[in-house]
Amino acid sequence: VIMDLMDKLTDIFRQGLSSSFYPVPQQAIRVASTFEGCSPNDAQDIVYHVLVPLRPPPGHAFHLELNTAGTLQRNCCVRVELLCTCIRQQLGEDMLCFLHHPKEELRRRQDPSLLHTLCTGAYLDVEKTVHWFYRFVRVAWLLLPDSRHWRLMLQPSCRTCKFQLSKDNESFTVELIFGVQQGDSDIFVSSHPAEAGVPSTTWLETW
Repeated sequence: VIMDLMDKLTDIFRQGLSSSFYPVPQQAIRVASTFEGCSPNDAQDIVYHVLVPLRPPPGHAFHLELNTAGTLQRNCCVRVELLCTCIRQQLGEDMLCFLHHPKEELRRRQDPSLLHTLCTGAYLDVEKTVHWFYRFVRVAWLLLPDSRHWRLMLQPSCRTCKFQLSKDNESFTVELIFGVQQGDSDIFVSSHPAEAGVPSTTWLETW
């Protein structure tokens, strides 16, 4: 049920955000299930964790910060870089280049870049990304046939998107963790909950 729901949400995201410059959610990956509370025999106490990989939108690139040894730090930042897209316009695509078109024309004709929406400075912000996803889920949920049978209740969370689904006497909790993949490896930096005081631009290494 969860993975089917995530596939449907991802499709709506891609359609609804096709002309914007937000991160592009990829097919979700089931990570694990954990018991929450003191009643592991109660299905309502199970929390299903799902990893949602994020790809950069057109005209953007993600770079994971490296330490001096050239290996990925356990705690790192996702730097967002603007790329030249002039060739895409020459090929007939309706997209202005963030680097080479006048700012006034960009403001008038095109949605803002990711740097001006979900970033703090040049880095992808975990909390801004989660807040954006929460807002979109509220709208996307109403477009799903599942909304006629399941009740969605969003739960507050700063670094993950957490919600409860319930139907009749059935209920379970889903926690979405966002991640950026390191190349083609099995390593991601993720929005997994961190210790207090960790900056919102910090992403944690996970497998």
